[in-house]
Amino acid sequence: MSRTKKMTLGLSAAALALGAGIGVAGMASATTTPTPAPSVSSSASADGSTSTAPGGMGKHGGRGGERGVAQASALAAKLGVEEAKVTEALQAFREANKPSSPPADGERPDPATRDAALAKALSESLGIEESKVTAALDELRTEKQAERAAALKSRLDQAVTDGKLTQAEADAVTKAVQNGVIGGH
Repeated sequence: MSRTKKMTLGLSAAALALGAGIGVAGMASATTTPTPAPSVSSSASADGSTSTAPGGMGKHGGRGGERGVAQASALAAKLGVEEAKVTEALQAFREANKPSSPPADGERPDPATRDAALAKALSESLGIEESKVTAALDELRTEKQAERAAALKSRLDQAVTDGKLTQAEADAVTKAVQNGVIGGH
């Protein structure tokens, strides 16, 4: 591989890693940022985050609030319960598990512990077996991962078509994401 291609691949990987790092940092700050008191227009997502901005906009702008409604709706459909009950249970979980202080630099809450606590809390609140709640949350997570993988593939394919990356570079990025080297989750 020529030196130019190596440098291009390295810079591409560094740019993706930087973008992923910013995204992960944004997600981490979103989970540790206290949310304002719920309003009539607020809604909760599967991870318990809320949207209180007008027009369905999430607290960080964009379509986060609409996505949260869709996630609560999808979870309610998988569990066979009313969306309002799921939304209420998610909000109660978020309030009960709000961190008292932000995590130390470089320290993140254990996602497996949080997921287990969420499944248990939803199970108790909704009167559904914990294994069913866990399965529904896992299905939603798997679906979301598949959507992200498809979106990444589409963006990389377009970059190859546009001549911004070679197919080998796009394949290397895909492999790095799949192996958890870049891209957060």
